[in-house]
Amino acid sequence: MTAVKLIPALKQTIWGGQRLKELYDGKNMKNIAESWVLSCHPAGESVIATGAFAGKTLTEALASGGRDALGTACPAGEFPLLIKLIDAADDLSVQVHPDDGYARAKENSFGKTECWYILDAAEGAQLIYGMKDELTREQFRAAIENNTLLDHVKRVPVKAGDVAYIPAGTLHAIGRGILLAEVQQSSDITYRVYDYGRKQNGKPRQLHIRQAIDVTNLAPTAGDFAPAQPPSHISGGTAQTLCRCDKFTMTSLSVSSRYDGEADRRSFRSLLVLDGEGTYRDGEAAFPLQRGDSVFVPAGAGAFHIEGELRLLLTSL
Repeated sequence: MTAVKLIPALKQTIWGGQRLKELYDGKNMKNIAESWVLSCHPAGESVIATGAFAGKTLTEALASGGRDALGTACPAGEFPLLIKLIDAADDLSVQVHPDDGYARAKENSFGKTECWYILDAAEGAQLIYGMKDELTREQFRAAIENNTLLDHVKRVPVKAGDVAYIPAGTLHAIGRGILLAEVQQSSDITYRVYDYGRKQNGKPRQLHIRQAIDVTNLAPTAGDFAPAQPPSHISGGTAQTLCRCDKFTMTSLSVSSRYDGEADRRSFRSLLVLDGEGTYRDGEAAFPLQRGDSVFVPAGAGAFHIEGELRLLLTSL
């Protein structure tokens, strides 16, 4: 399998905005809340735009082209990650995700650890990021049922360039006015615990109180966000490690002329263009790049090159 450019799955919700409609064809959608730019999840699969597999889903291409494309860091053969752009015109619900053990036992799924890279934030924009004070399970249930949960959560102001690592079990919410890139495990499990009294189709959206009580870390969240590593100079630009955990590694690349990368046999590479334009090239594939484009580079593809002036999010296992 060769490197391919992907067409994202687009999602519309009651809190979504208009900024992603500038990047993607959502003319018939009221808003685009999420663009799933790299996904093999059945709730929204990426479709291949280039090469021999054009028109097929990435899942279909991997089934035909061999699971070796995922790399030796993914021995189970399941596609492990889901990468999104998220545009929050309104506050998202306060929610939590389970870890792998709980998700496998209860949902037959990966858990969901994730990381957010803030691309733009309105003045005063905030995230909910864990607990401000410690609660017992009984106190947590009472706060949900009495609509006092927001008295106990930690709010953190954010700006463009901030990075928020959200391990499974962390209560969280994206606030209005935020545009971000999210890298997460390939899971669509969300346990919603507070939704501001909003209704959809005339009914309140479902809450998942029992599951949230099971999985939420109720200890106070220490600190705010761990700072990203400072940028380092590389040939043709700079690289900045944003997050490195046991599930994935995220790096911000600023390319001013030409970046030389490599996809070894350990892991595939995901490239998401955040700004600018340029060209992707390797020994077998070549195509133009612009803002919003997503590229899957299979493990073992070897050397690849990105030319132009652009900023990218590079993700691997």
